[in-house]
Amino acid sequence: MGNSFSMHRRSAFITLGLVFAFAAGCVYYTTQLNLDYNFQAFFPLGDPDLEYYDQFTEWFENDNDYLLIGIRNEAGVFQSDFLARADSFSSFLATLPEVVSVNSPTQARQLVIGPLGPVQVPYLHWDDPARLPADSQRVFQTEVLLGNSFSEDGKAIAIFLNHTQFLSNEKGEVLVDQIEASLPGFGFDEVHIAGKAKAQAEYIYLMQGELVGFLLASFCLVVVFLAITYRSWFGVSIPMLVVGLGVLGIMGIMGALGKDLDLMMVMLPTIMFVVGMSDVVHILTKYIEELRLGMAKEEALRTTLKEVGLATFLTSLTTALGFFTLYLSNIIPIRDFGLYTAIGVFTAFVMAFTVLPSFLILMKQPVVVTRTQNMRVWNRVLRGLFRGVLKYRFQIITAYGVLFLLSLCGVSKVEIDSLLLEDISKNNPLKADFDFFDKTFGGTRPFEMSVAVTDSTGSLFELENLQDLDQLHVYLQTEYGADNLMSPLVWVKSIMQALNGGNVADYRIPANENELSQVNRYLTRLLRREGASSLLAMEGQMGRITGKMPDIGSKLSLEAKERMDVWMEGALTGNLQARLTGTSLLIDKNNEYLANNMFEGLAIAFAIISLIAGAMFKSMRMILITLVSNIIPLLMVAAIMGFTGISLKLSTSIIFTIAFGIAVDDTIHFMSKLRIEVGREKSLLYALKRTFLHTGKAIIITSAILGVGFLILLFSSFGGTFYIGLLVGLTLLFALVIELTLLPVLILWFFKRRERIIPKRKQLA
Repeated sequence: MGNSFSMHRRSAFITLGLVFAFAAGCVYYTTQLNLDYNFQAFFPLGDPDLEYYDQFTEWFENDNDYLLIGIRNEAGVFQSDFLARADSFSSFLATLPEVVSVNSPTQARQLVIGPLGPVQVPYLHWDDPARLPADSQRVFQTEVLLGNSFSEDGKAIAIFLNHTQFLSNEKGEVLVDQIEASLPGFGFDEVHIAGKAKAQAEYIYLMQGELVGFLLASFCLVVVFLAITYRSWFGVSIPMLVVGLGVLGIMGIMGALGKDLDLMMVMLPTIMFVVGMSDVVHILTKYIEELRLGMAKEEALRTTLKEVGLATFLTSLTTALGFFTLYLSNIIPIRDFGLYTAIGVFTAFVMAFTVLPSFLILMKQPVVVTRTQNMRVWNRVLRGLFRGVLKYRFQIITAYGVLFLLSLCGVSKVEIDSLLLEDISKNNPLKADFDFFDKTFGGTRPFEMSVAVTDSTGSLFELENLQDLDQLHVYLQTEYGADNLMSPLVWVKSIMQALNGGNVADYRIPANENELSQVNRYLTRLLRREGASSLLAMEGQMGRITGKMPDIGSKLSLEAKERMDVWMEGALTGNLQARLTGTSLLIDKNNEYLANNMFEGLAIAFAIISLIAGAMFKSMRMILITLVSNIIPLLMVAAIMGFTGISLKLSTSIIFTIAFGIAVDDTIHFMSKLRIEVGREKSLLYALKRTFLHTGKAIIITSAILGVGFLILLFSSFGGTFYIGLLVGLTLLFALVIELTLLPVLILWFFKRRERIIPKRKQLA
């Protein structure tokens, strides 16, 4: 064959040889991929609060390098045998690698200052059962212990384990495994473990299962669809091989570039498997159609590439750009997901237009060409559907108008909100562990705040600053919801209590300068012995308030922060400045960027689609038709979110740009075919009918594969992945219905003659 669209056998062999050599390299690099989950990667880049938190960790420490171990004893924790086992367990924990310190209730001490100086008195005398009743009374009267180390019902204790900072996933998993393996030997009634290391280990375990499970499910799904559609081994094996090479290609590229599979990337192979099938189905369907019209194999291939080549390139472009707009995000995992998926879309496009034509050249004419019964069924169904659309065009316009208004109502109900562990299923044991601490020990959500004096010569331990700090503590506990608070104020109150014989009522700040001077006599010595670096910095001018709180969601947390900021402006004297920080705040602030990123991405996608439609038809009306037919599915899904209470969050915010980029593919294929038919001197109605019949089958098949392919993600253990599958799948199915009903009606509504769609000088012979 002599033109650019033909491919003789030699070039086909060369092409396949190069592709399979590339695939061999990809196999190697795919084996280098690792699973990784680092929740800190989800912090927003360039945010001032992130920069401040980085400085905060240099002053003090990271706020997530710990494990909480809750132990429940149904008979009550003030039992000598139970406390002995808990103490042995605490001692064992201290021997484990990567463990920095262990704070156990069995080893807690109270400071008492007597005539002979300060001494540390155990809170619990677990080796003397006769003293435990009195010990329990003292525990229930001690603010720093109740709700922190001991549950309020007296049936559980919490051990705080501090491990090496920024512990890797592998070492964190080993640490958790060692702890869990030791538990049977201590015979506890009930044990719960929570913390970053435990969560990351569980996430990676789930990601491993889902990576394999989703690939197998999508493979089986596509095989079933292809078998039903083409009813031949040719129609199944060749598309599967082409798409498989595309998936392997992007996985190999990721491996070569050192990109690991994180929580977002684990969806990529499944998405690429179903998205990559779209190009193949359009090419193969058109090729078989031309063969059935009596064309020779090479001529049929040339016609196929000519008529669907541009449209397929444009659909790949819009899909890739839909994903690539995620690169505007401030969150690294979302940026990487958008970038690599966009690369994967074009990898699939290249495979479809190199590997598939090469196989078609080298293979004999497929037997499926002679099976016309399937074609007649499709034509009968599509003709009936087209007649129905024409007959009920006014009802269709009215129905979508009502649906549009209802969608706007639902969209107004969408709220931005997220929980730290909402990705985990309610039935997952990890969720139960974190819920246990939320209900029993004030939560697992880290609370971090810095406090600093504004006077360069001042100190946090001046009486006025201590009074402000005490007010702040009270507000945080009673209004903000933080609990288990530790700060330099706790040291001062503990010394005051110690100076008064350990009297619970004297756990307070000094009442005057005289009492403060007594506290200062012991404060320096105490801080030197305890090590103040975790709560005090800059020679006493900077302090840290750290604690825990329940996971109430980002919406309520940010609202509480706003109220607290207003309160601090009026309540603090001005010599003390406090600033909320920590990983929890940064995760909450992600939502501030989500809406902006989403609208920016959609605006770019709308602009690109407008340019494509404008270039094809030179008509503002066609641009409007294209946008309307693809915006309505997005509004419908957003309305479902609003009416059902699905919040806009990290996972759901990305579905709109993804779904729009994919859904518009059908519109481009439809419009491209319409442009060709109109250019052949046919009436608008006849051209529209031909377009409907010739593109309908491929549009239905690809949309069904894509929609159901995304719905596979409903079986995910992660809430975010579940909602991506549900909402993108619904968007694509809604878009399919609109393409086959509303789009033809809009074209007939806005255009009366074909000349208005394409000027005569542009018509095709």
